[in-house]
Amino acid sequence: MDLFDMAQEENLKSLAPLADRIRPKTLEQVVGQEHLLKPGKFIYRCIAAKRIPSMIFYGPSGTGKTTLAKVIANEVEMNFYQLNAVTSGVKDIREVVEVAKKAMTYDNKPNLLFIDEIHRFSKNQQDALLPYVEEGVLTLIGATTENPYFEVNKALLSRSSVLKLESLTHENTRLLLERTLMDKKDGLGRYNVKITKEAMEHLITASMGDGRRALNALEIAVLSTKANSEGIIEITLPIVEESTQQNVIQYDKGGDQHYDVISAFIKSIRGSDADAALHYLAKMLIAGEAIEFIGRRLIILASEDIGNADPSALSMAVNTYKGITITGMPEAKLILAQCVTYLATAPKSNASYTAINQAFDDIKTIHTEVPLHLRDSHYESASSLGHGNDYKYPHNYKNNYVAQQYLPESIKNKSYYHPTKNGHEAEIRKYLSGIHKDSDERK
Repeated sequence: MDLFDMAQEENLKSLAPLADRIRPKTLEQVVGQEHLLKPGKFIYRCIAAKRIPSMIFYGPSGTGKTTLAKVIANEVEMNFYQLNAVTSGVKDIREVVEVAKKAMTYDNKPNLLFIDEIHRFSKNQQDALLPYVEEGVLTLIGATTENPYFEVNKALLSRSSVLKLESLTHENTRLLLERTLMDKKDGLGRYNVKITKEAMEHLITASMGDGRRALNALEIAVLSTKANSEGIIEITLPIVEESTQQNVIQYDKGGDQHYDVISAFIKSIRGSDADAALHYLAKMLIAGEAIEFIGRRLIILASEDIGNADPSALSMAVNTYKGITITGMPEAKLILAQCVTYLATAPKSNASYTAINQAFDDIKTIHTEVPLHLRDSHYESASSLGHGNDYKYPHNYKNNYVAQQYLPESIKNKSYYHPTKNGHEAEIRKYLSGIHKDSDERK
C-alpha cells in the first residue's frame, strides 16, 4: 500500500460512523456478552483452542454480532469475508468460496464468512452454504435478530452452534460511552467533551441496550454542540434529549419480541400485577400489535387463569373483543386497559383448565363407556337394552341433587374439578359440600 492509498484509507475511516471507527479489534476490548467471552466461557475457549465452529449469533441490534465475528477472525488469524443476506445471493457465495479456496492454498489460513441478516436468505440460498461448511472451506458465522430456530433451516442449524447475544446492560453501555469519550484516535476524545450525569443516564436509558444507537446519539450531540468560551463541549440533558429523540420500540411483530412481550403480558395478569400488564399492553399497542390478537389472548386467559373464581371475567373479555373491533385504535386502548385491569385484579383459579387437561389425558389412555342408566332412552326398545333404567332424576330430590354414578365404570373414582377458595369458587365449594347432605331425600 503506497502513501496515497494509506491517506485515502484514513480519509474513508474518518468519514465512517463512530460505531464503525471504534469497533474493537481484540477480545479484551469487546463490551458486553460476558456469558460468552469471559475466561472459561464458550467463545473464549474456542479462541484459546484456535478451533472456531460455525455459529449463529442471535440477538437484538447493536449487541456486537458483526464486531464479535471480526474479533474472532482477528484473534485466530482467519481470512475474513462478509456478506449481507439482503443484497447477496448464491452467486456472491460462490465468488467468496473461490477466493477462499485460493487463499487457503497460498497462505494456509482458515476462512471465516460472516453473513449479516442470514434469516433473509431463502432455503435454497442457505442450502448453498452447506457443502462449503462441511468441507471446511468456510467457517460460517451468521447473524440474525430473529429466532434462528424459526428462520434458519435445520440442516444449517445442525452444523452450527446457536449463541444468544444479549442487549447491553446499563454498565456495558456506560463503559462503551466513557471509552469513546476518552479515545482520541478513533473516538471523541479530541473534542474535549464534558457530559453531565443526567445526560449520560438519559443516553444510556434511551439506547435500550443498543450500543450502536448510543454511539450514534452521542456523536450527533457532540458534533452539533459548539464549545464554550473555555473550549469545552458541554453535553447536557436537553442536548441529549434532542439527539436521541423518541425511543425506538424494540418490538418485531413477527419475531421474538412478539412472543416475549405477549408472554410477559399474560404472566403479569396471571400474577395480578396490573401495572406490569398495562406496561406490556402499552408496548404492544405503540409497536402496532394487532388489537384482535391481544383481545383473543385475553379471552383465553379469562378462562384459563380466572375461570369460575370470577365468571364475569370471560364476559368482560368477550365484550372487550367486540368493543375493540367496533372502535379500533386509538379508542380501543381504553377498552383494553379496562379489561386488563379487571382481569389482573380478579381472583384467580386454573381449576377448570387443569380439570379439562386431566380429562383429555384420561380419554387418550383409558377406555370408557357410558353407564347404562345414563344412556339415551328416548327410543323404542331402549328399556330392554337397559338404557336409562335406574336413572334418578335430580329435580325430584332435596337440593335438586341425588348421589349416583355419572363417570364410566373404569374411572368412577376420578375427580377432575377442584374449586379453589378464591372468589366465586369458594361459593362453589360450599355448595358442593352442602348438597351431599341428605341428598337421597325426595322433595
